[in-house]
Amino acid sequence: MKHRVVCAIPLLFAAALGAAVGDYLSAKQKFDLIESDRLRAGARVDISLRELNAYAEHEAPAGVRNPRIQVTAPGIAMGTALVDFGKVGRAQGYQPGWLMSKLLNGERPVAVTVRIRSAAGRATVDVLRVEISAIEIDGRTLDFLIQNILLALYPNAVVGRPFELGHRIERLEVGPGSVGVVIGR
Repeated sequence: MKHRVVCAIPLLFAAALGAAVGDYLSAKQKFDLIESDRLRAGARVDISLRELNAYAEHEAPAGVRNPRIQVTAPGIAMGTALVDFGKVGRAQGYQPGWLMSKLLNGERPVAVTVRIRSAAGRATVDVLRVEISAIEIDGRTLDFLIQNILLALYPNAVVGRPFELGHRIERLEVGPGSVGVVIGR
């Protein structure tokens, strides 16, 4: 009996890996379809949370491990990951000084909760909560991190103000099991 269990473990791992690859390819295909601008007005593309998680896992930058996305309420999403901010910064070409490198280096559990609102081809992402190593970051400290870490690494990121969705996307419908992308015009 013990031998059967030991033999089953690699099979289960292979099946899970195959499902993750399939989910990633499915998500990538859906993103490519949306970006092709060939969908009709009123079309809806549903991307499951499994697909989004597989995509996040595959596309995570250096320094980000085990990214996970969950929807906690309609329009409210939480992302978690293990993040080495120093490694992420270096991968983006940012070389922090000695003090900042001491603060940024090392893998930490990070959780970010956001509200996503969208309509008329525009969306707004509001940061509701950030936790790093189980410590809630808010107020001026959160503003500092957004300005000096997030925007330094990703200058095109938009937080707390509307931005164009592009590719004729009318709105995003963030729900418990999936994100619906509704095509307009």
